[in-house]
Amino acid sequence: MRVIIDATSLLLRSAGVKTYTYELVQALRRKHGRGEVSLFPFLDLAPEYDHEKSPLSPAGTVLRIAALHFGNLPGSPVWNLLGRNAGVFHCSNQCKNPPRNTKLTATVHDMTCWLTPQFHSPANVRADADYAERVLKRADGLIAVSESSRQDAVRLLRIPESRVRVIHPGVAEHFFDVPSSEVRRVRTKLKLSRPYVLSVGTIEPRKNTDRLLEAWKSLHSDVREQFDLVFAGPLGWASQQTKAALQAGSGIRYLGYVAEEDLSGLTAGASVLAYPSLYEGFGLPVAQAMASRVAVLTSNLSSLPEVAGEGAVFVEPESVDSIRAGLEKILESEELRSTLACKGRKRAEEYRWENSADKTWAFWNSL
Repeated sequence: MRVIIDATSLLLRSAGVKTYTYELVQALRRKHGRGEVSLFPFLDLAPEYDHEKSPLSPAGTVLRIAALHFGNLPGSPVWNLLGRNAGVFHCSNQCKNPPRNTKLTATVHDMTCWLTPQFHSPANVRADADYAERVLKRADGLIAVSESSRQDAVRLLRIPESRVRVIHPGVAEHFFDVPSSEVRRVRTKLKLSRPYVLSVGTIEPRKNTDRLLEAWKSLHSDVREQFDLVFAGPLGWASQQTKAALQAGSGIRYLGYVAEEDLSGLTAGASVLAYPSLYEGFGLPVAQAMASRVAVLTSNLSSLPEVAGEGAVFVEPESVDSIRAGLEKILESEELRSTLACKGRKRAEEYRWENSADKTWAFWNSL
């Protein structure tokens, strides 16, 4: 079986989807080789990737995006020419006219444009609605990254349940059992001298940064004197108020975007990952923290209880009091942090990319 994967996300500024695509292709090729797993638009995997930019030269990036846009023109033969030589074409949301001469699949990462449209631009909401009509509703089969996302897609898009399979993503191998030398290197590089609570992700309203900051500032002073609150991620579309709060000092550090090569050491060095998001299709930072033996505080909704299992303290994300109480509970008990770290590490064994790739390949074969 030959599969073509639309890997356009590797050329764009992207976080979770780029990580998913890169790691899935790596795992598939380790087992099935390049001959059976091809990438559009005429890509090969770079040795590493950057969430903020393309791995190719500017000219190489422009040429491939031009190929994508040509394929998206009404009546363009590009996609069907690709489909002639493939058993499955796995689509991304950049593809507007997917091939009709092969099996079509795609991954449902989340339904945030339907469930939390207030956190997106009208253009993004329209683009996702168009993608749903052109691809998701037409696909022969869909992969959902969580049971929560599967149920959302079935309910909101009226897709038959039998067409949507849950396959959890994996966690990159370098998050498992991070060497202490790597933790020291990253802490020295980023000048993190004190124990810290870590928040990872693009700074945007859905990540609930404002309430986390408010909860942190309301903690008892003797707790805040022991830990810093550290944010890692691009600013995204954060409000001016949020941006100002991140620069307020007094135990709050904003690191900006942290490269993938440093992210595992940063995660493993944390005392706690704080992730009170308002909605997640999967919540990769939670799984990464658990793989790194780090205790997690996260929300009690969407996919997060499914992903974290017994490896987290759960809070009501719309309640500052709940977030504060959760922080106090986890920060005041080293024993609890240790217990959560052990349970989370055990849970994270389910999130190996080899498992995800094997299930994905079997799903494609079943079509």
